[in-house]
Amino acid sequence: MTKDLNINVQHLTRVEGHGNIVVNMKNGKLEKARLEIVEAPRFFEAMLKGRSFHEAHIITSRICGICSLGHQIASLKATEHALGLEVSEQTILLRKLLIHGATIQSNILHAYFLATPDLLGVGSVFPLISSHKDVVVRALRMKKLANDIGDTVSGRAVHPITLVPGGFTHIPSVKELENLKKRLVEQMVPDALNTVETMVALAESVPSFNRETEYISLHSDSEYALYDGDIYSSDTGRSPIEKYLNMTNEFVVPYSTSKHAKHNRDSLMVGALARWNNNYKQMHDIAKNAGLRMGLTTPCTNPYMNTIAQVAEAIHCTLDAIDIIDRLLSKGLKNERPNQAPVQFGTGVAATEVPRGILYHEYTYNQQGQIEKANCIIPTGQNLGNIDDDMVKLVPEIIQEPKEKIVLNLEMLVRAYDPCISCSVHILDVDFIE
Repeated sequence: MTKDLNINVQHLTRVEGHGNIVVNMKNGKLEKARLEIVEAPRFFEAMLKGRSFHEAHIITSRICGICSLGHQIASLKATEHALGLEVSEQTILLRKLLIHGATIQSNILHAYFLATPDLLGVGSVFPLISSHKDVVVRALRMKKLANDIGDTVSGRAVHPITLVPGGFTHIPSVKELENLKKRLVEQMVPDALNTVETMVALAESVPSFNRETEYISLHSDSEYALYDGDIYSSDTGRSPIEKYLNMTNEFVVPYSTSKHAKHNRDSLMVGALARWNNNYKQMHDIAKNAGLRMGLTTPCTNPYMNTIAQVAEAIHCTLDAIDIIDRLLSKGLKNERPNQAPVQFGTGVAATEVPRGILYHEYTYNQQGQIEKANCIIPTGQNLGNIDDDMVKLVPEIIQEPKEKIVLNLEMLVRAYDPCISCSVHILDVDFIE
């Protein structure tokens, strides 16, 4: 049976920014299936030229209001690498605690507010306020506590203010950390485990679709790698951070203002599902079991399950945050002076996991401590080619479904990647053309 199909979803909703889904099938032959990015380019690398090493992390945190902490930490690590600035164990632990808070709040935001409405057959979270009020309140409570980690440790949850090259200008008190731990144990852990029950109940609504691809993330033998580690490909294994360009190979496509990336295959996937596949052994046992109970396999090749991997990851981050606070308290908090005395000037590269995947920053500094060259490679850009390839495989598999269901499955696929195209949400307008 031959079929003609034209789908044009203008400005997909429940994602950050502007993205259009375009599908064209003629006489049963798929001619086009892709996510078109129509945002105006943003030139943060150009903004960084000539800026001092004291300013880079402040500027780059403005790349994103959701991942501002991740950009700031990647920026700080790149600067410290370039200038030879060593940081203390306490600084690293506080940064890891911040990453856990940022990961929890973003993963919960996506799982509950952006993805779950699809699983319940509604257009947004607002109808759920009356039908599932306790679940919505739980989600808000979890997100607030995760944001409170940022407020306590870094001065504020969005665009942190206490992190600087070489350390912190201010650290939390013992009492503040003890209070955070108490709330994590008494509030976040039960809420996270109840979230698992919610996702188990919705499991049948997750589309069944599989496509094997290359999964890339940070990897460490000693921990679930979010702050640091080697670059790891499920196809080719480990690679040092300094070789990140070989792992991304960015290129331009004519229908997108965002670059695409590839490594061993034509496309790759980064994010929570990639981290689950590559770092499952390093995850906390309770989080592992929760993931398996929610339907995750090891490995998992269903991109829709990225949302479920985010929930499992939020559990891991909660439990590890508690452990980090215990370590900080047992060692005793010290008011350390940030190490801001460069011992060299050159090029520094850093990678950090943010909720949507592995993030790279590279800076070259001159002898005056000013940036001469900068490069930032964002997770969503790395995922775009993989989204297109998923669509190419998915559309023929569901072509016999009604148009409305095809469109919904495509929208759900894009939303499952939790793309961060920009920091805004736009109205959905779907046109069907025979």
